Amino acid sequence: MPSSLHVSPDEIRKGFSQAMSAMYRDEVPLYGALMALVAETNTRVLDAEPDLARQLQRTGEIQRLDMERHGAIRLGTAAELATICRLFGVMGMQPVGYYDLTPAGVPVHSTAFRAVHEDALQTSPFRVFTSLLRLELIENPDLRAFAAAALAKRSIFTPRALALIEQAEQDGGLNTDDAAEFIRQALETFRWHHTATVTAAQYQQLSDQHRLIADVVAFKGPHINHLTPRTLDIDQVQAAMPGKGITPKAVIEGPPRRQCPILLRQTSFKALDEAIAFTDARGSHSARFGEIEQRGVALTPKGRALYDRLLNAARDELGAFPNDTNAARYMQLMEQHFQVFPDNHAHMREQGLAYFRYFATEKGLLARGSANQPRTLEALIAAGHVDVEPLVYEDFLPVSAAGIFQSNLGDAAQSHYAANSNQAEFEQALGRKTLDELTLYDETQQRSMDECMEALNA
Repeated sequence: MPSSLHVSPDEIRKGFSQAMSAMYRDEVPLYGALMALVAETNTRVLDAEPDLARQLQRTGEIQRLDMERHGAIRLGTAAELATICRLFGVMGMQPVGYYDLTPAGVPVHSTAFRAVHEDALQTSPFRVFTSLLRLELIENPDLRAFAAAALAKRSIFTPRALALIEQAEQDGGLNTDDAAEFIRQALETFRWHHTATVTAAQYQQLSDQHRLIADVVAFKGPHINHLTPRTLDIDQVQAAMPGKGITPKAVIEGPPRRQCPILLRQTSFKALDEAIAFTDARGSHSARFGEIEQRGVALTPKGRALYDRLLNAARDELGAFPNDTNAARYMQLMEQHFQVFPDNHAHMREQGLAYFRYFATEKGLLARGSANQPRTLEALIAAGHVDVEPLVYEDFLPVSAAGIFQSNLGDAAQSHYAANSNQAEFEQALGRKTLDELTLYDETQQRSMDECMEALNA
């Protein structure tokens, strides 16, 4: 059982996120430049938009903004996925959502490990998009067998990390010293390695099948391939990146620019070409890149259906994957189609398109118990006794995730696989069910409603 001597999983996650960020800054210097640019942009936006600053203050997001990160890793085997699930469990992170990226030509399926309660997210919103390679999609049987054999030989976790995971599971947590040691040991799984475990020819065979396959199979560990800070204005960051010596991709993934952002928008700079020592020669490998995100309000099933319909309509009219040559046309089509999606939080709430959080106001608390105090939630909102704020989207978009993979792995990444969703197989490898993100948003929204009504005795 957890005891008062144990460090909370949220604090371990916070410490791990900070350690990961420091390591990645050392490994990828442009990440530091990206962080500085995001900080400058966020400061400018908060100064220019006091209403937004008040909203972030009310929801508590202002405190988490500077530490907001998501990372991404790619694993090779079911055993690796099951163990990473246990490792993230020590940090209070659970698998949320199932993502099949095969329709976009990426031979993986994935989940997002993150905290699930709003209080835990306030302490540390760190999340890791975690993908499992689908060996069955390697067409050449000999190459498939070689990849499986190469992955079977490696151990991506240190013995001490495994021991501490088991200790945390048995004891219900870790003390201060063990938590610090766990962070150091767990970090080794995500560290970059300049040496490969295959020959140059074997690497080329894997890469010819798919560059992501080479990235997963050819190394002794999964290495974190990007860390993503959160900006309040991704268009400003995109426009300013070239001035910082960073070349952004042409298209911002996700919905178009809006007054009231929805879901997730993200952009990136292309993967670094890094020197690699193969077992018989020297060469290079491109995998790690920089990414920035802007998060908006979480959408309900009805809102997601509308989003998907508008996105698909824009892409169908474009008739091609968004790229450098058609970026302007794509953005024009997105803005045109998304005009039917309300760009106003009140209208989104009225139409049941998005999730919100509810907060008792000072006016409402002062009126508590009075004879004329409203009794229903809607009446309390109308009277100014309850404030409504958008509930931030904590997850990922399958199309956006695939688009980032494609654009950063290059043209060779855009092989075509048939849509091949297999959530049951993924969850069997994981060792548990993934959580439904929409259920989590609904629960957070309902908790805030219940807390308001209780606080106001309405």
